[in-house]
Amino acid sequence: MVIGGFTPFTLTDYPGEIAAICFTQGCNFSCPFCHNKPLIPRDKTGPANKGSEKVLAFVKNRKDKLTGLVISGGEPTIQPDLFSFLETVKALGTRVKLDTNGSNPKVLLKLLKEGFIDMVAMDIKAPWSKYFLLAGCTVNTDNVKASIDIILGSGIKHVFRTTFVPGLLDHEDLDEIRTYLPSEARYVVQRYKKPAKTETQRVFSYRAGCRPI
Repeated sequence: MVIGGFTPFTLTDYPGEIAAICFTQGCNFSCPFCHNKPLIPRDKTGPANKGSEKVLAFVKNRKDKLTGLVISGGEPTIQPDLFSFLETVKALGTRVKLDTNGSNPKVLLKLLKEGFIDMVAMDIKAPWSKYFLLAGCTVNTDNVKASIDIILGSGIKHVFRTTFVPGLLDHEDLDEIRTYLPSEARYVVQRYKKPAKTETQRVFSYRAGCRPI
């Protein structure tokens, strides 16, 4: 996998776990409100496994203390060697949380069938009619719907999330999104905060506790 950034320690991004976060490079969305814009472009010049060996070495060396690894992005499901990477992580006894935009239901289903992920956090960007506005591109919303159904039927821990961006979404939009989910599903609305001047570089900052790869 191509890794764009790495956080060696978090107690908040994977509930109940002592975790690290790796941020994959490249996304198939271009959300105008994205806080991690440097992770959107795909790295077409470097090696296909850029940074992944360092992440795996980190997890292996701390497997007695580290209980979880968050795979975020970017969009992890577009990484061609995601399966082999996660197979190695799981062999170390580390639990895995996947952050995804839900655009690749076939990949998601295979990851679940292989037992490679233990929790999923999926973004639901907007009501279907507004999806292209919030994603910054044309989106096959049937794929997003399929991912929702897959997650709901998986039996694993999960959360669905929407970032509430004033001017792009309103409260009626949130009400509509809630109708896409059963009442028992965990759904979180994240209030958008305009990033500071250096926010887009946060995941690469040593001062923020992150290690660039």
